Amino acid sequence: MPENEDRYPAESGRRRFVKGVVGASALGATGITTAVGANLTTTSAGQGGGAIQYYGIENTDGPAPRAMPQIPIEITDSGEIKGVWPEVETRTVDNEEVQVAEMQLGGTTYSSEWFQYCGVQTYPGIRPDADQSNTFKSAPQPGYEWQSDLSPGDVLTVDMFDDWETWGNEIGTAGIGKPASATWRSQDLSPQETVPVQVMRSTRIEDLAQNADDPAVREWLQASTSQGFIAWLNKCTHFCCVPGFKATADFGAANSVYCPCHQSVYSPFSIVRRQFTSLPRPEDTGGGGGSSEGGE
Repeated sequence: MPENEDRYPAESGRRRFVKGVVGASALGATGITTAVGANLTTTSAGQGGGAIQYYGIENTDGPAPRAMPQIPIEITDSGEIKGVWPEVETRTVDNEEVQVAEMQLGGTTYSSEWFQYCGVQTYPGIRPDADQSNTFKSAPQPGYEWQSDLSPGDVLTVDMFDDWETWGNEIGTAGIGKPASATWRSQDLSPQETVPVQVMRSTRIEDLAQNADDPAVREWLQASTSQGFIAWLNKCTHFCCVPGFKATADFGAANSVYCPCHQSVYSPFSIVRRQFTSLPRPEDTGGGGGSSEGGE
C-alpha cells in the first residue's frame, strides 16, 4: 500500500504502533507473543515462561487468538476487593535459585505466568516477590461515569457495586453486570508499568459458579470468584490494547468486552481453559517495585 494510502497516517502515531507489533501478531497465532508492542524486552537469562494452561474470558470474535486470563478474587472482612496472588517459593532451576509464584486453586495450577505476555512479564508487580498491594484500585482514567466519584487509587469495595443488579450505561442490556476499571499490584509505578484490570459484579457469574455445565469450570469459578465478582487482566491477546466491557453497541459487543483497536470481542460470561506460551520475566535485579503495603 503506498504511503499516502496508509489507513493510519504517520502523524497519528497509529501506523508506527501497528507496524511495530505486527511480529507479535504473527507469533500470537501460534500461542507465542512478544513484548515488541510495548517496546520492552526480556533477557536471555529471563525466568519463568513456557507452555502454561490457564482460565480466562473467552474470545468470541475478531483476531485475538485466545482468552484474556482471569485474576482470582477474594473479599476482605471490611469489603475490600483483592486479586489473589499465588504463593511464592524459591526453587532451584538449572542450578540457579529462582522465585516462583504458583498455587493450587479450584482444581488447577494458578501461576503468575498466566500474565506473562504483551510486555506485562516485564512489569515490577508481576515479579513473584514484588512488595505490592493486591487490592484492586480505581484506574486513573476509568471510562465509567460512576467511577468519576472516586479518586485514582481508591480501593474498590463491595458497597461501590450496590446497584449491580440494575446498573446500566445505555449500552446493551442493563442489569447484566457492573464493571470497574482498575489497577493491580502497581502502587507507585509509572503508567507504563501499571497492570490494567477489569472487575465486574454480575448475577450471571454467581449462576455460573453454581451451574456451569463443565464441572471443572464450576470448581474453578467457585474458587476464583466471590459474591458475583470476577476480574481479568485487561490486555487484549491480539495487539496488547486495553478493551472495555459494555464499551460499544456495535460489532455484537454491547454485552461483551470489546477491543477498539481491531474489533476483538470477549465474553466475561464464558470462562474457558486455554494454553499459551508465556514469556520469561527479565532476570531479577533486586527491588520489588512500589509499595510498602506488602500483600494487602
